[in-house]
Amino acid sequence: MKAFRTVLWILIAVMAVVLGWLTYEWQRSSQEIAGKPYGVPFQLVDQEGEPITEAAFRGRPTALFFGFTHCPEICPTTLYELDGWLSEVDPEGEKIGAYFVTVDPERDTPELLGDYVSGVTDRVTGISGEPNAVEEVIRGFNIYAKKVPLDKNDPDGDYTMDHTASVFLLDAEGRFKGTIAWGENPEIAVEKLEKLIQG
Repeated sequence: MKAFRTVLWILIAVMAVVLGWLTYEWQRSSQEIAGKPYGVPFQLVDQEGEPITEAAFRGRPTALFFGFTHCPEICPTTLYELDGWLSEVDPEGEKIGAYFVTVDPERDTPELLGDYVSGVTDRVTGISGEPNAVEEVIRGFNIYAKKVPLDKNDPDGDYTMDHTASVFLLDAEGRFKGTIAWGENPEIAVEKLEKLIQG
């Protein structure tokens, strides 16, 4: 019985050390992430066909959303809501930048993306580009995006996209500051944007 208790206490001590180390590593990695610009460098094109890089996410806070033009509900709703929130917290449109990056560059040309975004808001800039370059951005910003065939028996036919539905909030240095979730309470969303602007 005494030997069992000794082994038990040793196991508890080992687990405490492991948990302490894991906590330390998590806090250290979180601090490193918080101190660096979020995502990866990129060279894509905006909805006007003009080059755009990660420099667009510097100099003022950014609201960043990933979606696609064939999206039936989440994307148009998010663009509409984001337009309203931005109009409330930044009426002149000078304090915060907003961008819509496609997760479907095969269909979302800059022109199509421009028509889609401008049909909902003039506060958000669409971003597209070569599929490989867009895919690197999707991975680099830790976005979930997956092509889903509409007909399981025809995997090469028409499709939709499953994707992350949150708006990412970056500070003026491009550092991650939080998200606005799909279905977020509008008052909370506005508070988050106000806090982002205030720094």
